[in-house]
Amino acid sequence: MPRINIRLKDALHGRLVAGARSARLSVPEYVRDILDRFEGVDAGGYHGRFDEVQATLIQVFAILAASVGTRRPDILQKGMDDARALLLERGLLAPEDGAL
Repeated sequence: MPRINIRLKDALHGRLVAGARSARLSVPEYVRDILDRFEGVDAGGYHGRFDEVQATLIQVFAILAASVGTRRPDILQKGMDDARALLLERGLLAPEDGAL
């Protein structure tokens, strides 16, 4: 099995030791478990939880947009424009995708 040696700040090491103790694992087992979850091996782990939250948020915003769009299309358009500007500003949307 390959080995990796890394230096950790004392605070991070302390959190890892405490987490390992509460999980009743050795520190190396605990770190391997964290890496497995972070890298997406564990479907219900790190990425799975964010995918679930993202799916829920998309559904909520779709329902909200449909409701607002029915009652006030002008407000929906303003909100979409504002959202597009924020996504562009943060680099989460390519400039060519930001144009209407």
